[in-house]
Amino acid sequence: MSSLLTGEYRALPKRKLTEETCAKFGYSVATHKGETVQVANYRDQDGDLVAQKVRTASKDFSTLGDFSEVALFGAHLWSGGGRKIVVTEGEIDCLTVSQAQNNKWPVVSVPNGASAALKAIKRNLSFLEKFEEVIFMFDQDDPGIAAAKECAAILPVGRAKIATLALKDPSELMKAGRQDEIVSAIWNAKEYRPDGLLSFEDVIERIKKPVEMGLPWWDDRLTAATYGRRYKEVYTFGAGTGIGKTDWLTQQIAFDMAQGIRVGLVFLETPVDELGKRIAGKYMGKLFHVPDAEWTQEELDQGSEWLIGKGCVYDSFGQTDWDVVKGHIRYMATALDIKVFYLDHLTALADTTDEKGSLEQIMKELAGLVHELGLILHLVSHLTTPEGKPHEEGGRVMIRHFKGSRSIGFWSNFMFGLERNQQTEDESERGVSLFRVLKDRNTGRSTGKTLGLLYSHGDGRLAPHEQFADSPFKNETAPDF
Repeated sequence: MSSLLTGEYRALPKRKLTEETCAKFGYSVATHKGETVQVANYRDQDGDLVAQKVRTASKDFSTLGDFSEVALFGAHLWSGGGRKIVVTEGEIDCLTVSQAQNNKWPVVSVPNGASAALKAIKRNLSFLEKFEEVIFMFDQDDPGIAAAKECAAILPVGRAKIATLALKDPSELMKAGRQDEIVSAIWNAKEYRPDGLLSFEDVIERIKKPVEMGLPWWDDRLTAATYGRRYKEVYTFGAGTGIGKTDWLTQQIAFDMAQGIRVGLVFLETPVDELGKRIAGKYMGKLFHVPDAEWTQEELDQGSEWLIGKGCVYDSFGQTDWDVVKGHIRYMATALDIKVFYLDHLTALADTTDEKGSLEQIMKELAGLVHELGLILHLVSHLTTPEGKPHEEGGRVMIRHFKGSRSIGFWSNFMFGLERNQQTEDESERGVSLFRVLKDRNTGRSTGKTLGLLYSHGDGRLAPHEQFADSPFKNETAPDF
């Protein structure tokens, strides 16, 4: 084609590539727009020269001809197929890998780097399927590693392998005089297996490990019903306004602290000082957050000092950006080694312009974070207005009442509802709550169970109560801190 450049084949000393190698693949040196450039020739599926990639000394690239249907760089040399072929991310790497094997064995390159590698592999899939093994030797950076996996995934099962290099790419190894490592990387390439797919041989020791009880709840009945709390799981709570979920959660937090468990607290609508008073009050049996309750400054000081060393709290009142919260959770988990978290509440993190969509995305990311970092997450969600009796009058909590319920129901391991008629004229009834297990993903055994709870105005604690309870698990004692 008259529009394409005509050059000459030369050795490339800086790359330690010989003239023979460049000539074999049609990689030449030419003059373009008054500048000396390197030219990579590209052919179509029939082997005809149709396009060129032009590279300047300053590593600027341009193209000539028609790249729409080009074959992989160098593919015309190996049209008959064979046992093994290496695919690189660029032409220089292709030349390098070939030369490391004395220019005897099949090597090709994608035309436009990692970003467009998948498109090129799809277009040339029939060519690659002529080989028993296809080894992707892309750059050892994040884009290259990701692209190698994407490309390997579309080949027939067992056909693709991915090579790992000690330096960024084959050319870097060649320049360092370590070309033997390129050949070793070819032979040591690992068969591609999609992320998350394991053979039973890979996990047999995990399967053999006996199941153990998880961390306890403050209510022994709930521990027995759920087999405790396990790491990598999400426990979601829902209740109407003023029903008592903060009381329940702060009692659980105090219980964890008393067991020596350090906690991470993200309460988006509760000031830090109030939260601290509530938790210390649960431990001391005092209503420190109530001005005229029976407590002394000495008792408040004692309870406050007890909190020291027992975890970390995010001073976040009014700061509800999910990316910020996510970063703080990750920091507490990795830098401070905190594995038990309480987040109150999910709804505050939602984007008001798309509450449903944003809640679904946040819940997905939360669950992923919990699994990645091995956390236990206690999560509060606000409820929608129910049909019939309001939650504030004892209306039953259902999964569909949770804001973002579809995503919450999918990603939560357990879901709980708390119900109480706070509007009844019977004062004794106003102090009795029903704790309902809405979902039990692990065994399903506790789904539908209800536990009665009685609130004591004297010490501000909840205690097991048999009214409303249908659970066979009995515990008549208040929590022992």
